[in-house]
Amino acid sequence: MQSFFKSKNSAAPAEAPSVNWTARVRQGLSRTRDDLGRQLSGMFGGGTIDEARYEELETILLTADMGVSATTWLLEELRRQVKRNGLIDAAQLKGALQEALVALLASLAQPLDTAANKPFVIMLAGVNGAGKTTSIGKLAHHFQSQGKTVLLAAGDTFRAAAREQLMAWGERNGVAVIAQESTGQQKGDPAAVIFDAINAAKARGIDIVLADTAGRLATQLHLMEEIKKVKRVITKAEPGAPHEVLLVLDANIGQNAVNQVQAFDSALGLTGLIVTKLDGTAKGGVIAAIARQRQQKPPLPIRFIGVGEGMEDLKPFDAREFVEALFD
Repeated sequence: MQSFFKSKNSAAPAEAPSVNWTARVRQGLSRTRDDLGRQLSGMFGGGTIDEARYEELETILLTADMGVSATTWLLEELRRQVKRNGLIDAAQLKGALQEALVALLASLAQPLDTAANKPFVIMLAGVNGAGKTTSIGKLAHHFQSQGKTVLLAAGDTFRAAAREQLMAWGERNGVAVIAQESTGQQKGDPAAVIFDAINAAKARGIDIVLADTAGRLATQLHLMEEIKKVKRVITKAEPGAPHEVLLVLDANIGQNAVNQVQAFDSALGLTGLIVTKLDGTAKGGVIAAIARQRQQKPPLPIRFIGVGEGMEDLKPFDAREFVEALFD
């Protein structure tokens, strides 16, 4: 096992919150907003609130990937607001829809608190191409901006370029990466890599361990058993760890995201989500579908959303800010 790009074991200076973050979210969600805006412009332009209006709105919400359950709930909430507040003009539906969306998403907006443990071990999982490794690099930057020290564990020993990609992020952030040396065709042991990374973090007094894992489909049962083993080994290295198990979701996959959440949660007991590539889709409503799936259960927070390719474009999820960015 090797440690690459030795960390100075000192965190980067804490950054002030970016005053441009709301603008970045708005820009990142422009495709969804533009698509919704075109469809909703006629909806909210005035006129009476009638059944035809609700049916038109239902079609728009489904097209935005909000799913049947979330769409049905939102329409029922709109009807309640219309009756309760005596709304009569369709132009009033815009504000009502925004408030209904905020109410649906509010339980998902729970910032991640890493102060309870040192090292605080975060395990990331997801399917191939969801953006796990890139998210880890951005998370390292985020935590460093909070004054935390970070160590990366290259637990994706399956994909040939994953180790090198994580090492590049380590170099870019100036943090250590624990990885196995490349041995040709033989794949390394992801559990062993992460086990060593946690022990290294304890020895060095590191605050945060970010553990990468190989991408896998929930239907690949042998690989799902492997990732369960990785989690068990993490617990052996540090009782109580992993302190956070994050599923990385690609916003472009639409309703399949709901199925992924269910499958990975059943296998690993997820504690949160990262929704990536929201800037690359015109159907960002999938977050509403995820929220509705968990509405009758303990909420599964969206810890971070990705709205761009830059280092600063992964930030904690804020329900109201997100909803406001969806509308003009």
